[in-house]
Amino acid sequence: MMAPLLIIAAGGTGGHMFPAQALAEAMLEKGWCVHLSTDARGARYTGGFPDAVEVNVVGSATFARGGIMQKLVVPLRIVGGIAAAKWRMLRDRPAVVVGFGGYPAIPAMTAAWALRVPRMIHEQNGVLGRVNQLFAKRVNQIACGTWPTELPGAVEGVHTGNPVRAAILEHTGSPYIPPGDYPMSILVMGGSQGARVMSDIVPPAITALPEHIRRNIRVSHQARPEDLERVSAYYEAELISAQVQTFFEDVPRRMADAQLVISRSGASTVADVSIIGRPAIWVPYAGAIRDEQTANARQLVEAGAAVLMPEAEFEVAALTAKLTELLSDEIGMLQMAQKALACGVPDATTRLVQLVENLAEAGKK
Repeated sequence: MMAPLLIIAAGGTGGHMFPAQALAEAMLEKGWCVHLSTDARGARYTGGFPDAVEVNVVGSATFARGGIMQKLVVPLRIVGGIAAAKWRMLRDRPAVVVGFGGYPAIPAMTAAWALRVPRMIHEQNGVLGRVNQLFAKRVNQIACGTWPTELPGAVEGVHTGNPVRAAILEHTGSPYIPPGDYPMSILVMGGSQGARVMSDIVPPAITALPEHIRRNIRVSHQARPEDLERVSAYYEAELISAQVQTFFEDVPRRMADAQLVISRSGASTVADVSIIGRPAIWVPYAGAIRDEQTANARQLVEAGAAVLMPEAEFEVAALTAKLTELLSDEIGMLQMAQKALACGVPDATTRLVQLVENLAEAGKK
């Protein structure tokens, strides 16, 4: 008997591709065949996928980039991609199609809808992305990585959580050492490339801390390449122990060692913090069209596990005051860590697998 086929449709960003990769690995272990449907841009992010995953590159495009002429050919490229995806599905007969968002997911998801193949979408953020909005009422199931997720009227979702990488899972529920009169670590992140606002605000805010707190601070600060030298020089001049890099290969360890995380509230970072269980100050990206990063932070903030500081309020004096308050409250910070851990979903991949299997069974009837 032939193994059932899962087609995963995903776009070309880590936020879309990482949970897609996690599901692909889990379904292969279950004995399924897995194909990935993406476009040329998405194909550049497939290096981490198992070799057993067949990558199908279809035509797709976005109206958000390029000039007028490029935008004019977008519909033609998408239509061509849909035709190619339909041909492959008629040939290979998938049991289930799962979309993870991004414009490269459009061809496969449209083909699955037209052919009535069992299908679902997974939304990583607390607000549906454009492509997932398009298919929200055209799928059999919506898996939500962030809870709650804002959904269209009459549409229900299932909270699965966002899959996290194995290195994070290794630190699940890592014991938390609350702040005190000993070395304390602060992890500062602004997304995979760092954020200018973090480099502008965090160093002077830490410098302004009361001396009895400041002398114990150790900082791991992720900065943009153009900010690296000035941020490093600032910490050094202020005699603050800091490691400043454009990217930390060992984020899971640094997060597990941290007393506090200061970060953008991307869906993957929020998931990581909740799995390890750490207090956080979230600074949502103000330029996000749907303000999804505020939605991503909502559960942890409402649970009392984190503090939300909108970018408009993220100023040196305000951050210094908040850091002083948090790092002076041993019991409160321990409770925040425990509440963060309570929001984590370490079995997110398993939940996604179960939904796929349920859809496949329902499709046989």
